Amino acid sequence: MTVHYIVRGGLCMKITKKNGNITVYDDEKLIRSILRANAEVPAEELTETQAARIADRVFAKLTARNDIITTDEIRACMYETLRERGLRETARHYMEYAK
Repeated sequence: MTVHYIVRGGLCMKITKKNGNITVYDDEKLIRSILRANAEVPAEELTETQAARIADRVFAKLTARNDIITTDEIRACMYETLRERGLRETARHYMEYAK
């Protein structure tokens, strides 16, 4: 099991990755995945700033839950957050992209 750390504002979130590769995790990866999924849905167009706000919300939800999370939990939380924001098609594309 490989554990990665996200440190933001003094908070540290540990992430266990499925594949065991050691990589540096950052918000930019999550923002890029939101924008990539959103690119498939012109009717729900997001700016990079809006995607960053969604990533911030996901981070806040996940740090409130647990100090160790999995990539599956990130994916589920992102899906839930996108749907809460009314971005249903983007959420669907995100789940396809994040498999």
